[in-house]
Amino acid sequence: MSNIRGKAGQLLKTPYSQLLLLIVTGLLSLVALVMPISIRPSEYSIRVGEVAQEDIQAPRTMSYVSDVLSEQARLEAEHNVAPIYNAADPAIARKQIEKLRISLNYISSVRADSFASYQNKISDLKAVKDIRVNEDMAKRILALSTERWEIIQGEALTVLEQVMRNTIRDDRVYDFQRNVPTLVSFSLSSDQVQIVSELVIPFVTPNSLYNEEQTEVSRQAARDSVTPVTRKYIAGELIVQRGQIITPAIWEALSQFGLVSQQGYTENLVASSVLVAVICVFIFLYLTQTKSNVLQDPRSLLLISFSFLVFLYASRFLIPNRTVMPYLFPLPAFGITLASLFNMGLGMILTLLLSILAAYGLPYSLDLTLFYVLSTFFGIFILGKGRRIAHFFWAGVAIFGAGSAVILAYRLPGFVTDWIGIATLVGAALFNGMASASLALLLQYLFSQVLGKTTSLELLEISRPDHPLLQFILQNAPGTYQHSLMVSNLGEQAAKAINADALLVRVGALHHDAGKALNPSFFIENQVHDNLNPHDDLDPRVSSETIIRHVTEGVQLARKYRLPPRIQDFIREHHGTLITRYQYTQALKAANGDPSLVNEDDFRYPGPRPQSRETGIIMLADGVEARARAELPKDDDEIRSLVFSSFEFIKQSGQLDDTNLTLRDLSLIAESFINTLRNTYHPRIKYPEMKKKPADSNLKLEASHQSVTIPISEKSQMDETYR
Repeated sequence: MSNIRGKAGQLLKTPYSQLLLLIVTGLLSLVALVMPISIRPSEYSIRVGEVAQEDIQAPRTMSYVSDVLSEQARLEAEHNVAPIYNAADPAIARKQIEKLRISLNYISSVRADSFASYQNKISDLKAVKDIRVNEDMAKRILALSTERWEIIQGEALTVLEQVMRNTIRDDRVYDFQRNVPTLVSFSLSSDQVQIVSELVIPFVTPNSLYNEEQTEVSRQAARDSVTPVTRKYIAGELIVQRGQIITPAIWEALSQFGLVSQQGYTENLVASSVLVAVICVFIFLYLTQTKSNVLQDPRSLLLISFSFLVFLYASRFLIPNRTVMPYLFPLPAFGITLASLFNMGLGMILTLLLSILAAYGLPYSLDLTLFYVLSTFFGIFILGKGRRIAHFFWAGVAIFGAGSAVILAYRLPGFVTDWIGIATLVGAALFNGMASASLALLLQYLFSQVLGKTTSLELLEISRPDHPLLQFILQNAPGTYQHSLMVSNLGEQAAKAINADALLVRVGALHHDAGKALNPSFFIENQVHDNLNPHDDLDPRVSSETIIRHVTEGVQLARKYRLPPRIQDFIREHHGTLITRYQYTQALKAANGDPSLVNEDDFRYPGPRPQSRETGIIMLADGVEARARAELPKDDDEIRSLVFSSFEFIKQSGQLDDTNLTLRDLSLIAESFINTLRNTYHPRIKYPEMKKKPADSNLKLEASHQSVTIPISEKSQMDETYR
């Protein structure tokens, strides 16, 4: 299995494999954008007249001016405007009466025609232009006497004149025509009344004409007077029920919320593909141009891609068409986790891209994107290295503050959201901040275990003096413990000088010689002065093997006490592949100086050589501190000579070839070591002898012409200080 992992890791270190991973991640991101994976789809393919297949609720509170409802109100107002007619026109009445008189004269001439036969007269009467005379009516007219016909003519003209004095509109003509029989004189018989009615009714016509222009003006004024209709939905309010027919008003509401697919699948796919392609190119350029260390770590690449997709899919699954959920979703946890594990730049860049994709195509996408981006950036800046749990808390507070500011900036103008809604969103931002910080704390620990990285919190925990392994070293090898403290001081200051991880260097130095605690008497710093040295009676090879074994035994102790792999690297690498020079020299002496009789590999540390700047610093600090403890330099020249000679030996041995330490770094490290050693091995003041006065129980300090009296009770304290 480890062999398979190793091959996979080597494969992902090639540019082609990294590019393939980026393409796969981009394609999966595209799927998240175009596939309907959300609990509430962001868009529905639905049209007016179709039946809703499910209940659709308002994703947020919103008010809008409804064009559909406003048009309905305008049409109703227009419909309520009565048609406008002109005043009754007397000329029309005169014209109709004249036409009736002409028709009556024609009938009279037909009746008086002595040359026409009876059938010809009936035919002539039926040919009257404006009056519909059937055969029955023609016979009745011909049957009338001359006197009675004269009466009927006069009555017909009178009735028509009486009717036409009224205001007759086109919509009431029938009513007036139906009323004609009631206006005929009661002196006439029913047959004669019927004849008069049939003569008059065809000439009853509208005398008050429809004024189209004035009517349109009035209707337009009524339309203009209608106030646009505002429709308001509360978050969660039902817009349409399942099984309900989609009306224009419902479709408009769905469109206002962005719930109706305005473009086809092809257009959406093309647009999303363009966005994902641009983001992939941006990531490629960023990682290559900045020469990010992430490219050299396959596990980091895989983990970053996986976590990016998890957050993206979770966001596209949860936040579409919801009002509060987008502000509850802890997306900032992704950014601050990457920033704490890798660097701020990587965390901020990937957060920006993730925020764009998470909010793409959603209502309020701009302010939602800024909500995620700005809150995450603030959280990253406040968190820093994340060396205290309190730092995560304050990062959460920063996320809350920045998110609330974005909410107020975008929701207050226009009063789209009421104060209760704004307060709800601000509360969601508070939850977001605390949830993001808590989730980032958990993810930091989990990711560090997967990647073999060591977090600042973990480093601080194992650097505590009461840590079991440090206590074990202190109790069994106090000299080694003091040596490790000095190495940590040297290394920490040097790491700061070259912007390496100072905390990692300090903690690694504290544990780098842990293996010596199992055989403390074999190491000079733990040996009591004037006691027998156990190496004196041992074969040089056995002695060397015992010395070298403190590396492997240190790794075993580190595993036993669950130290992170990164700290175990300090134990393995702090001697690199150097040889135990003292034992090797003793072996040469025993071989009468013949190198061929001594196998140099028997005296060589197993390595590997330092693989990072931090372990390289500890190798240098360990060697310099050991020589300084042995040689006790008296001035700056001796300190400087000691440091440079130690550096030169380690460089010539090729131990720093894999550390990426530059010549400038080595120069800064050397100056840092010199300053630290100068403060440690500075010359001491020689204090004058202290004599006891016969008449006083105090001590008098005599120096030249000055004297200082010190109580006897402080003598031991001074001796300890100036020993």
